[in-house]
Amino acid sequence: MAVNVQEKWDSENVVPCDDEESPIEQVRLTVSNEDDPSLPVWTFRMWFLGILSCALLSFLNTFFSYRAEPLVITMITVQVATLPIGRLMARVLPTRMFKIMSWEFTLNPGPFNMKEHVLISIFANAGSAFGNGPAYAVGIVDIIKAFYFRNISFLAGWILVVATQVLGYGWAGIMRKLVVDPAEMWWPSSLVQVSLFRALHEKEGEGKTSRGNFFLIVLACSFIWYIVPGYLFPTLSNLALICLVYPKSVFAQQLGSGMKGLGILSFTFDWAVIASYLGSPLVYPFFVIVNVIIGYIGVVYILIPVSYWGLNLYNAKNFPLFSSELFDGRGQIYNVTSIVNDKFEIDKVSYAQHGRIHLSTFFAVTYGLNFAAVTATVSQVVLFNGK
Repeated sequence: MAVNVQEKWDSENVVPCDDEESPIEQVRLTVSNEDDPSLPVWTFRMWFLGILSCALLSFLNTFFSYRAEPLVITMITVQVATLPIGRLMARVLPTRMFKIMSWEFTLNPGPFNMKEHVLISIFANAGSAFGNGPAYAVGIVDIIKAFYFRNISFLAGWILVVATQVLGYGWAGIMRKLVVDPAEMWWPSSLVQVSLFRALHEKEGEGKTSRGNFFLIVLACSFIWYIVPGYLFPTLSNLALICLVYPKSVFAQQLGSGMKGLGILSFTFDWAVIASYLGSPLVYPFFVIVNVIIGYIGVVYILIPVSYWGLNLYNAKNFPLFSSELFDGRGQIYNVTSIVNDKFEIDKVSYAQHGRIHLSTFFAVTYGLNFAAVTATVSQVVLFNGK
C-alpha cells in the first residue's frame, strides 16, 4: 500500500531512549535520544542521491587537492544541497507500488526524512575521505606519473586506491569496540553534522531565529566574504608584513612568508587557508586547539629554527627552509628519474654518482613527526587508558 506523501509525522512513533544517555555533556546537548522507527530508510532517493554525492565529492576533492592550499569539500555541502533535492523528489516521484517477483517497493515512500538525509551524507563523507579530501592512495598514482614519468594502468591504479580504502574500513571494523562503541569515544566534528541535521529538519518555536535560519544567514555571509580574498583581493590570503617591509631579503622571506617560511607576522583573511590543513577551529574543543598551538610553536618556532640556523643539520642552509622538493648536495633539484632503471627500481650505480638525496628542514622534520605520531598514539592509549 502506497504511503501518502503529505502524511504528517506521527509524534506517537517517537521512542525515547533514556538508557542511552551519554556521559559526555556536549553529546547530551547536541544529540537527541529519541527515535522514530517507522521512518523509511532504504529508499530510492537515498540510494540515488547517496551514490551521486559520493562520486561527485570524490572527484571534486581530488581535483582541488592540487591547490597550494587544498580546498576540501566536506559532507556539509551535500547536507545543504540534498535537502531541497530530496524534498523535490518527494513531491514529484510517483507513489504507486512496483513489484518485481515477490519484492514490492515504491519510489516515493513519503516525506523526505532525516534518516535518509543522514545516510546520503554518510555516502558523501566516504567520497571526501571523511573530511580529509581525496583518497590517500591517489597520491601514489600522482607520484608515479608526475615525478617518475611512468605509466600505470587505470585498472592497477583503481585496485590500489580501492584496496587501501577497504583496508581502512577493515581496521575501523576491527577497532569498533574500542573507538566507536564506547560512549566516551566522541568525535567533535560529528556533533557539527548532528546540529545541522536537527536545524534542517526539526521545527522550533515561534518568536526567535531558528537554527535553520541562522545557518542560512551564516552561509550567505561566508559565501559573500569568500569572494573578497578568493577573487577580488587574493593578497588577503597571505598578508606577510615582514616580507612587505623587506621584499628583497631572503632571510625576511624565510621568517615572514606564510607560504614558504615560518609565517611570523603573517596574517590571512581567507577561511580556506585557515582550515586547509588542520580543519575548522570552530569544531574542536578548546583543549584540542591549545594542544595544536603548543605543538605548532614547538615545531615551527623552536625545533625548525634551531635545526636550520642554529645547528645547520645535514648542511640545512644549502637548501630552502620550506620545500617539498628533493635536492642534491649543491642545493639543486634532484633528478629522480636518473636513478630509476627500466624496471622501476633504484639504480645504485647511478645513485652513487649523483649523490644522496636531501630534504628541506621543514619537510624532513614534519615527515619524521608524522611517523612519530603513530607511536605517540599507542603511547597515549597505554598511558591514559591502559587499565
